[in-house]
Amino acid sequence: MKMLSIFVIGAIMAISSCKSKQEAERSGPSPHVDWSRNATIYEVNIRQYTPLGTFKAFERELPRLQKMGVDILWLMPINPLGQKNRKGSLGSYYSVADYFAVNPEYGTKQDFIELVKKAHELGMKVIIDWVANHTSWDNPLITKHPEWYKKDSAGNIVAPVADWTDVAALDYSQPGLREYMGDALAYWIKEADIDGYRCDVAGMLPVDFWNQAIPEIRKIKPIFMLAEEETPKMHDTAFDATYSWGLFHVMNGIAKKKKGADKIDSLFAAESKLYPADAFRMRFTSNHDENSWNGTEYERMGAGARTFAVFTFTFPGIPLVYSGQESAMNRRLRFFDKDTIPWGNYPLESFYSALMKLKKTNDLIASGESGGQFIKIATGNDKAIYAFLRKKENRRLFVVLNFSDADQKTQFKGSEFTGKYQELFTGRKIEFKADDKITLTPWQYLVYLSE
Repeated sequence: MKMLSIFVIGAIMAISSCKSKQEAERSGPSPHVDWSRNATIYEVNIRQYTPLGTFKAFERELPRLQKMGVDILWLMPINPLGQKNRKGSLGSYYSVADYFAVNPEYGTKQDFIELVKKAHELGMKVIIDWVANHTSWDNPLITKHPEWYKKDSAGNIVAPVADWTDVAALDYSQPGLREYMGDALAYWIKEADIDGYRCDVAGMLPVDFWNQAIPEIRKIKPIFMLAEEETPKMHDTAFDATYSWGLFHVMNGIAKKKKGADKIDSLFAAESKLYPADAFRMRFTSNHDENSWNGTEYERMGAGARTFAVFTFTFPGIPLVYSGQESAMNRRLRFFDKDTIPWGNYPLESFYSALMKLKKTNDLIASGESGGQFIKIATGNDKAIYAFLRKKENRRLFVVLNFSDADQKTQFKGSEFTGKYQELFTGRKIEFKADDKITLTPWQYLVYLSE
């Protein structure tokens, strides 16, 4: 579900100037599961993925996704959806009527279990979207435990946000609710052997709930936890990864010529001060919210969409790909109705496969502290050209991106980048020397691996 507020970039800059005592004493995130460090997350919209919109129909796509290089499948909510106050013909994915069941439109609980099993057989992990902040208006909890819901001054249960009229807000000051939700989180790990959760609007819940619940469910098996939130405190105890909205909005601003590429540096410097060194920040050019409400990556980023995608895979963080991006989907999917993805012939499948396989096999771009050192390379044209190294010992990944719609000349400064390389997408070999000059075509992206 779309967050109402994000970690505003200006606030990041202001806060970063002085760490608080609380930040200095932060213990850092729980140890990450090893398989997450070189992973790409792929968000699956079951409803829109196939004409049938079922678990079984999606299961047939798993070999293609495994071949493409997908590691973590994030399934949007699998639970039954409410009927009361429903929006559209099918309702919001995030209006949960039963935490312990699956949406019958998608199939049966056994279908879901078999989907997870098949993904595991192919070497992929499965996390599911979890909506802990609110329920549908016809969730049985409303009548069984009305005390678990937030109320107005007249005692009426309320929506968490005025526009979210199809859901009712839960009240985490209630110990019974906390116990219930912890049990529900544990249920799907035990029953279906899932590998973690993406937690919807995680920042709208008290962080101490997550800090209590997630260590408990981690006792069942090692899991990966992604928070739809950007504040550093989410990494204190509970979450592996958080959304990187700040960078996402900078990328959109660069694409619209409202910002220069040099704005990335100040944001990243602030981020590096605020977050634990091993925190995973999720980098993305699209997701279900952005696609439906704010436009496809082509609406927002135009011809630069692929350039920014390369950036999200090679810049420090963990990358996300949304359903349909490998087919260059340039359509906003309807949120509350059936709207099957127009797959075509997967024109960008090889592009994303190259990036996913690079992420999977090259520890230079592993997430968190396992990745190579990030070194910015000055170009003398830093508002348009963004160049950087990822480095470990003598191994280097050299990335050069033209974040503009015009030819750009650049001269690399220093000598950190010098050496022999092979370019990822073309296979072309090149040797860079100190102060070399190159010209990049509009939105050109170059990813060089040292030989």
